[in-house]
Amino acid sequence: MDHSLPVPIADTLSTDIAALARRYHRANGPVIRLVNRFGGQIEAQLSVLPTTLRDQIEVRTTQALQASYGLAGRIPDVGQRGPMVAAVVSGAAGGAGGLATSLAELPVTVTVFLNAIRAVARDAGFDPTADDIRLECLQVFAAGSPLADDDGVNTSFLAVRLALTGSSVQKVIAAVAPRLAIVLGQKLTAQAVPVLGALSGAALNAAFLGYYREMARVRFGLIRLAQTHGADRVQEAFRQAVTLPPILRA
Repeated sequence: MDHSLPVPIADTLSTDIAALARRYHRANGPVIRLVNRFGGQIEAQLSVLPTTLRDQIEVRTTQALQASYGLAGRIPDVGQRGPMVAAVVSGAAGGAGGLATSLAELPVTVTVFLNAIRAVARDAGFDPTADDIRLECLQVFAAGSPLADDDGVNTSFLAVRLALTGSSVQKVIAAVAPRLAIVLGQKLTAQAVPVLGALSGAALNAAFLGYYREMARVRFGLIRLAQTHGADRVQEAFRQAVTLPPILRA
């Protein structure tokens, strides 16, 4: 007979939240950390881009999100490695010809990222074709930019309740697209920065895909916990966990 005592629910919540907080802080891999070292050069390059080009990045990002949103359930499961292969191939093709080809490759990159996020939702036990989960997948892009030195909690990541209600697709895309466009603009610009030019578009795409996959695992992990413990309680626990001083993080 097993005489072990059951683990209190509060203890399991703390453990799960701590694991998600660690994942949140470790989302940036070595490629992104290297790119962040050259943040000033990236910002300088981004500032001299023609306004028309920056506008095109946002327009194409919005169009890609709209098109990819409509593809939910129509793209077959390609396994864990499929999205990474697609990201590497599209990134290599985009980086081959500078900003012009990088801009043309943007819709493919956005679609690859969003499909990978949907796969994370499915692995977490959610239906990625359900309307609310499709919107949650879009919200992953509100997790902020991997090209930012921000060791605190990203408030936009927690700005909406973990279960969206009453939000239209266009409203969510309108909120997410400008943020994602800035991120993708930084990525395209990074490919033109000296030293970073040695990093191919393939490496950058792979790094960005890894970042958004991790953010998706955090988000859908929080949603799963919210179903048991309540959204407000989970959000507050996560906020506290990710804002602990670095020395206290496991």
